[in-house]
Amino acid sequence: MSNNKRYYWFKLKEDFFTDKKIKKLRKISGGDTYVIIYQKLLLLSLRDNGKLFYEGVESDFTKEMALTLDENVENVSITLNYLESQGLLEIIEVDKEFYLSEIESLVGSETASTIRSRKSREQKALQCNTNATLLQQNCNTEIEKEKEKDLEIDLEREGEKEIDRVQNLHPTKSYGTFNNVVLTDEKYTLLRIQLGKQFDTMIDKLSMYMKSTGKEYKDHYATLLSWYQKDKEKEEKLSLGKRVFTTADYETEVDF
Repeated sequence: MSNNKRYYWFKLKEDFFTDKKIKKLRKISGGDTYVIIYQKLLLLSLRDNGKLFYEGVESDFTKEMALTLDENVENVSITLNYLESQGLLEIIEVDKEFYLSEIESLVGSETASTIRSRKSREQKALQCNTNATLLQQNCNTEIEKEKEKDLEIDLEREGEKEIDRVQNLHPTKSYGTFNNVVLTDEKYTLLRIQLGKQFDTMIDKLSMYMKSTGKEYKDHYATLLSWYQKDKEKEEKLSLGKRVFTTADYETEVDF
């Protein structure tokens, strides 16, 4: 098991207290308490990329947050309602999952290995400052290389974290005969409307085609719409006695 634990911190922006939304919150009676509750909510959400979950310990989300934060239920309720009205709190799933929209600009993190590397660089810097100029230059070069390496690692991990965040905000489900047609709930609903009675047939057709050919598509929603349009054109050409599309025509289409 890896011991490279990741540590998170909450970065208070320079303009946090001059932000109009925060200033307005502070002007409400008890506003300073509400701001503290907001900051505690941000801290609580760090490990889940800004998301807060209702676990069913209390009768509702507000009471559960009050219990978790050791705050008054009414104060937590006022804070949550204000954050939602200002777009600072988004409802992902009613009464179950919530998202603090400002979290990305307020969060920092480091792995245990990065922290050790940083401390090592600080120690080397102290040693370099006590040595001759040439040696000091060599030390500085080595330190800069270590900084660049750690930065590359952290950027890669932050990129992976962003991908996870987006996927969590737009969860997908698998459909079709072989459960390999992937759609978000939104795209699924749109296709239901756009394809009508052909929906299940088109889903299964794409599922079986990908399974049998090994072909993959970047966007299953766009692919299904393209295939549906081709089938409509096929029907029109049949009625006019023109050439009909075959499954081979799918191979010539643009990948989505």
